[in-house]
Amino acid sequence: MTSPMRPPRRTARGRTALAASAVVLTAFALGFGPGAPFTAPATALAAGCSGVDSDFNGDGVRDTVIADPEAAVNNVPGAGVVHIVYGGDKGSVQLSQETAGVPGTAEPDDRFGFSFAVYDADADGCSDLAVGIPYEDLDTARDAGLVQIVYGSAAGPGGGKAVREHLQGATASLGGGPETGDWVGYALAGGKTAAGSSYLLIGAPGEALGTIEDAGVFYYLSADAATAVGNNQDTTTAGPVPGEMEVDDRFGSSFAATPTHFAVGAPGEAIGTVPFAGGVAVFSHTLVSGLPKPLVGLAQDQDVIQGAEEAGDGFGTALAMVPYRPSGATSTTESLLAVGVPGEDLSTTVDAGAVQVFRVTASGTFTQVYWLDQNTADAEEATEAGDFFGQRLAAVNTAPNSTASATTVRLAVGVPGEESSEEHMEKGGVQIFPLVGAAGASDTWIDPGWGIPGEPAPRQLAGMSLGATPSALYVGMPYGPAAEHAVHSFSWNVASGGTPTRTFKPGWDGVPTGDVAFGAVAR
Repeated sequence: MTSPMRPPRRTARGRTALAASAVVLTAFALGFGPGAPFTAPATALAAGCSGVDSDFNGDGVRDTVIADPEAAVNNVPGAGVVHIVYGGDKGSVQLSQETAGVPGTAEPDDRFGFSFAVYDADADGCSDLAVGIPYEDLDTARDAGLVQIVYGSAAGPGGGKAVREHLQGATASLGGGPETGDWVGYALAGGKTAAGSSYLLIGAPGEALGTIEDAGVFYYLSADAATAVGNNQDTTTAGPVPGEMEVDDRFGSSFAATPTHFAVGAPGEAIGTVPFAGGVAVFSHTLVSGLPKPLVGLAQDQDVIQGAEEAGDGFGTALAMVPYRPSGATSTTESLLAVGVPGEDLSTTVDAGAVQVFRVTASGTFTQVYWLDQNTADAEEATEAGDFFGQRLAAVNTAPNSTASATTVRLAVGVPGEESSEEHMEKGGVQIFPLVGAAGASDTWIDPGWGIPGEPAPRQLAGMSLGATPSALYVGMPYGPAAEHAVHSFSWNVASGGTPTRTFKPGWDGVPTGDVAFGAVAR
């Protein structure tokens, strides 16, 4: 059905690619159809909500969200679907734009579920799901994109409040006009601030500002607000936003957040005359005139940051951030921010990749605490050209109200270009590091056939899908042989080659069989 909140959409469409690196993603066209639609009752049942994170149906058990944005829906290729697998072996529900109560219709290459965020938007104790659809057409604006929030309830997702949409338009929630290639919803992040208010970050990295193409913008939605004002690198309302607005900055391509801070990636940022070197802006959740307060910018041209800006580094392609309490502190007001630099050249090893970790104080001062790569002392594996170490990141602090330790604060780094032989090119893998103490002292490595179930094969690109919860690291395997498509849940302190605690696959847990890129995003 067509939403009354936006004009009719074109059926003919194209797709503009936002390439973060030279890694080539492959998927397999295996037509897919959604499960039964849900029915939205007239009233929300907030009294039945549990307050447990990622609990969409209020039964007190964590649920798992798995996206297949490449999936066909009713034979429409690339429309996209999101699976919610209920905890406690209670089956699953599938969401798409053909699901009753979800506005819009399935169209080719919409990519419903390209990104998502799990948080409690309306503070009713049931988790809600924000779904990014960055390649949605709005009238004649192809790939303009939008975001839909599906609210949880005691009757399940969509069983209470109507789905809310956030999109650009003169009378729409995000303001500004939808344009071809804006990619609204390309990146999302949601959570709760230290003050207890919910927030949602929406990236539109393809936004053109004046004549500056792909400059990028992000939107901040506080407390499930109906509208938001965008932030770009020329915004000064709450203070100057770090960086300079330029062509191809793609500001808003990536996010990471804690209750105190959030970071916004601009992996296309030019540093001087160096294109696609990348940069990151760090903000506070404190609102000034309705906008978050900018704190500091990070890039490799700064004397206090290791490395040198180089073309194609992509500093900020991936971000991860966790709350941090140092020894002696009595509260948790600091954050650790990991920045992926997957295009980093290490000496003559091209595109080996690296990760830089920063300690950020409440006021926004920062220090670099780690440079990580596969040459790190005592770390497993070895640096090779085309590894793209840092293409994806996920991090956790399992005890945020205690002094941080090597076992409670962990970082997972995706290395999708890793290969064990010419036979298994771009097999990929995941390396897990402590964020306190010596990085190589307790790092671990998993890859297909060594911890990740299944046989190694070319272009599996393990490490392209990582998700974090306090209890689990999710590793999605959406590429490679179809039989190996799955999402695997690991302990954050898994040993090298250790086995997952649980596996989700098409055909299991009520998830329909057949997929294209099951597990491209998971949490």
